[in-house]
Amino acid sequence: MEVNMSMEEVLVQITQLQDNGESLSKKKVKQAYPQLMQSALYYFPSWEHAIQNCK
Repeated sequence: MEVNMSMEEVLVQITQLQDNGESLSKKKVKQAYPQLMQSALYYFPSWEHAIQNCK
């Protein structure tokens, strides 16, 4: 699997989505930001783990 984002970029983008009030539901992020989801799942065991690492 090719990943175009670093772990830090993934965390920054998730934080930005959160700060902008966008939904962080797995389904919505996968549809709107497929590259973010793919990269997050490369670095973390689940989408929820990626979100937890932003806090």
